[in-house]
Amino acid sequence: MSANTNPNPLAKARIAVLGYGSQGRAHALNLRDSGLDVVVGLRPNGPTWHKARAEGFTVAEPGEAVKGADLVAVLTPDMVQPALYTESIEPNIKPGAALLFAHGFNVHFGQIVPRKDIDVILVAPKGPGALVRTEYERGRGVPCIWAVYQDASGHAEAITRGYADGIGGGRAMIIKTDFKEETETDLFGEQAVLCGGASELVIAGFETLVEAGYQPEIAYYEVMHELKLIVDLFYEGGLTKMLQFVSETAQYGDYVSGPRVIDAGVKARMKDVLTDIQDGTFARNWTAEYKAGLPNYKRLKQADLDHPIEQVGARLRARMPWLQPSAAKPAAEPLKKAG
Repeated sequence: MSANTNPNPLAKARIAVLGYGSQGRAHALNLRDSGLDVVVGLRPNGPTWHKARAEGFTVAEPGEAVKGADLVAVLTPDMVQPALYTESIEPNIKPGAALLFAHGFNVHFGQIVPRKDIDVILVAPKGPGALVRTEYERGRGVPCIWAVYQDASGHAEAITRGYADGIGGGRAMIIKTDFKEETETDLFGEQAVLCGGASELVIAGFETLVEAGYQPEIAYYEVMHELKLIVDLFYEGGLTKMLQFVSETAQYGDYVSGPRVIDAGVKARMKDVLTDIQDGTFARNWTAEYKAGLPNYKRLKQADLDHPIEQVGARLRARMPWLQPSAAKPAAEPLKKAG
């Protein structure tokens, strides 16, 4: 779908971007470079406050940024959004304004119940903030999905598409969805494949090789390091390109062994994960975990960080200068052969 050649419906609008992390910064910069009027809403005197000011933005406390804004983009972490809405957005957003999210979690699961006199919309770039920014600077864009949850103004669709154009999505592709589909598919992708599934597959592969007596360093290269090569081929050309660029031996191993590892039982458990997402179980558990101070989250995260694959990986990555962005790095410790 190509970008609209008509003037952007946000051309005379005031846009408040709340948050200046990866996505917030990219959105704010791209919108400004598209000629739109942007103010950034942040907690006073934090590191992102000073960064946004140094990059030329008018910065205000969130409630002040919301006042008078025609569109408020909520680009803070999911779990802080309900309090942000109650304390800073709901009392200050003007009737007929638009409230925009990049992920539908809080609206879809009822953590935020928006006022009825505002538009509630979604624009979600399908890429990290850094990519959203660099692609825009190259004159290109990252595909975006968009949705309208509530249309109080009668113009919510045009406003949503105008925002997607403003951050560069219209240069690539914008695809219509709804809050339910965006939220549930996003959570499923993260949990079953991209983060949860991939990390557990890598760890299980590493442990299988090490427990069989192979060197941890060799195991790391085979199951984690080289995964990037395959993922890049997927990214660039799907299964077709991956099969084109790996050996016939690798292809045959794919065909006969892949289904032994990822079998019907895995798909059945994926369906269980999806059910927990769809019926709100995951959202309730995650909200309760956050309110309790994240005890299980912290324990599980630390277990991942303490896994031997991370100790081996840190030593190996220290010997890969192409992975180190800074020029000056301390000399890496010599590797010791396992055994």
